[in-house]
Amino acid sequence: MSQVVYWLDMAGVVVFALSGVVLACRHRMDPFGMLVLAAVTGIGGGTLRDLVLGVRPVFWVSDPTYLWVIFATVGLAMLGFHYIHRLSRGFLPVADAFGLALFSVIGAHKALLLGSPGVVAVLMGMMTGVAGGMIRDVLAQRVPMVLREEIYATAAIAGGSVYVVLHTMGSPR
Repeated sequence: MSQVVYWLDMAGVVVFALSGVVLACRHRMDPFGMLVLAAVTGIGGGTLRDLVLGVRPVFWVSDPTYLWVIFATVGLAMLGFHYIHRLSRGFLPVADAFGLALFSVIGAHKALLLGSPGVVAVLMGMMTGVAGGMIRDVLAQRVPMVLREEIYATAAIAGGSVYVVLHTMGSPR
């Protein structure tokens, strides 16, 4: 993974982890609950992708920086929740869309690198983008957003599909 994509991936983890923290606070969870929701949202989709594709160890075991980023995100969020809570109205939905797009492409790319067919790569991209949020919502006893807002999964499938088509046509990565 290129350095730029790696840092964008970390930024996506931060944004998704923040969405877990915000939901945990809305449900009056303690710091451990915040950490759990932040972690499953930030790295849950990629973890499931790696497990389904047979990648061992999963990405965050090979690179624990992902875990440190989640710990730091939760710690900073607890210190400045008042400001982060304000972000959730405007900034977080836009950042969440960015994270979804990025994770969908990263998931599809990883599946293609491992030799998966295009349709599998698209599904792995979608899983990478939406599964963490689904797990977060189930743990918070909410109907997952992906099941309430059709555009979320559709956007992940569309992004993964475009990437797979461009990759198949030999577009530069």
